[in-house]
Amino acid sequence: MSGSAKTGPTAPQNSHKDYEGSKFGMWLFLFTEILLFGGLFMLYSAYRARYPLDFHENGQHLNVVIGVANTVILLTSSLTMALSITALQKGERKRALLCLTTTIVFGLLFLVNKYMEWSGEIHQGLYPNSPVLLERPHGEQIFFGLYYSMTGLHALHVIAGILVLSIMLLFMVKRKISENDFGKLENAGLYWHLVDVIWIFLLPLFYLAA
Repeated sequence: MSGSAKTGPTAPQNSHKDYEGSKFGMWLFLFTEILLFGGLFMLYSAYRARYPLDFHENGQHLNVVIGVANTVILLTSSLTMALSITALQKGERKRALLCLTTTIVFGLLFLVNKYMEWSGEIHQGLYPNSPVLLERPHGEQIFFGLYYSMTGLHALHVIAGILVLSIMLLFMVKRKISENDFGKLENAGLYWHLVDVIWIFLLPLFYLAA
């Protein structure tokens, strides 16, 4: 009897420790992501200071409409992600599923827009080591090299985020995530919010470069 009495109150404590531990681990992972993109932003700034005119002129070749549209898409997806977590915490499972599905759809829409944008630029010969770009000044080559590297890396993070959110959606359907156990969904939401924040920095660097 005494043994069972001791295990009762410790279960919630262990569950709380697991939740806090997983969240701390996610924040550490996000910190490494910030360091990665922070280094790229610093590299961009260094080259931008060296080739200001080339960076400005090449920014005019990018599709600002698609860039802004993708910003609205990702910001809206952050909202639906937050609404999904809130709904789940309130026990509104169907609403949580709907909001999470909407978030995934927005992520896919972002990738479709990015594909269309890249296709248009590649069609114009504006891609690294292309014959057209090799004839242009060195600063313009660096601009597009950074553009494809940084936006491409971000797109990979969006793909990873969609895969993670799809797994969370499957867990919710199978009731492995519920209003009493939503730590995994919260961690996935933190990752998705970071992906959105990174894009907010990429937008002015490339599309609104002045």
